[in-house]
Amino acid sequence: ALWPAAAVEVYTSKEVDAVNGTNVRLKCTFSSSSPISQNLSVTWNFQPEDLSFHEPVLYYLKESYSLPGRFKDRVTWDGNIERYDASIVVWNLQPTDNGTFTCQVKNPPDATGVVGEVRLRVVQRVPFSEIHFLAVAIGSACVLMIIVVAVVMICKHRRKKAQEKRIEAADTEL
Repeated sequence: ALWPAAAVEVYTSKEVDAVNGTNVRLKCTFSSSSPISQNLSVTWNFQPEDLSFHEPVLYYLKESYSLPGRFKDRVTWDGNIERYDASIVVWNLQPTDNGTFTCQVKNPPDATGVVGEVRLRVVQRVPFSEIHFLAVAIGSACVLMIIVVAVVMICKHRRKKAQEKRIEAADTEL
């Protein structure tokens, strides 16, 4: 008889855009059919866009270990195993950091599951997003409303002054 193999499920953002020179949190969460083991391990690797090689980034087994390479002093563990979080932070992003990061979680006796992948794209500046557009639209609407209210108030004030003058003129005629 065949028994279904237990597996670790890994969840990541598929793509992340970040600005050159900033820091980015690469989120990796997981689920396991087994309780968290003392031997749970997390391996983060990096593959540049040219697909030339896989470079180890960070290894976690009870504590995190930065591995030699381009990310040695620029990556830190930001996960919490008890919360099923195996995330990292990459500091001081550079254009050469464009590529795919992989997050692999092993929780014996669970068999290895699908490896999570995050494609990182380092950009020079943030593109004009929908949020910026929405902020400009709301700001413009507020300014327009203030102008309309001011014009209505001025018109009412002038009408009132004109009506008072007519009443004064009528009173002086009597």
